[in-house]
Amino acid sequence: MAKSALIEQRPWLLASIAAATAFYFISDNPVFEGTWGLLAKGASVGLLALFAALRIPQGKHRADGFLLVGALVFAACGDVAIELDFLTGGTFFAAAHVVAVVLYLRNRHQRPSPIQKLTGAALLLVTPLVSYLLSGQGQIAVYSASLGAMAAAAWMSHYPRYRVGTGAVLFVLSDWLIFARMGPIDLEPANTILIWPLYYAAQIMIATGITQCLRGEQPVR
Repeated sequence: MAKSALIEQRPWLLASIAAATAFYFISDNPVFEGTWGLLAKGASVGLLALFAALRIPQGKHRADGFLLVGALVFAACGDVAIELDFLTGGTFFAAAHVVAVVLYLRNRHQRPSPIQKLTGAALLLVTPLVSYLLSGQGQIAVYSASLGAMAAAAWMSHYPRYRVGTGAVLFVLSDWLIFARMGPIDLEPANTILIWPLYYAAQIMIATGITQCLRGEQPVR
């Protein structure tokens, strides 16, 4: 993470990390898992959206900054909504993926390598297939088409793969653990332990990686 990013907006990043950590430890606590749990969960990515919004640059990358903020806002809404209604939460996340795909397609890598193309195609096709095999539900496969498109587009973008591309893959892995709870494969305790850390790591890697590129603090490929 660039030093300037930490100095200028450290409070919002630290607040986001604190909220994510709090949610991880109170999510299964019957005393705090209600309203406090929802607030902590929504604030985790919501504060990342605020961090990104405060760092939207002027000029040609301004629209990309707004797309990033939009994707994060939809995801934060999904984080809260999915605790109340799974379908509504999934709809918000699908919207977040669509916005992210638009962002990544606006910033495609101009000369992707054959391996990069192969990985992108694999993410696009394998993500919904594995999601269906894990969950056994057609609607999950439909949702995962947007998830796979997001991960593939991120991998094929000019944003750094070790930050943004890897973050998108972690997002997929987190969702796969959620879907595994619906099907015949028992992956506990991995589901309980890893779903939230993988998801939050994905979001913070994507948010900070893209904002640094938009502001020229990190070179694009």
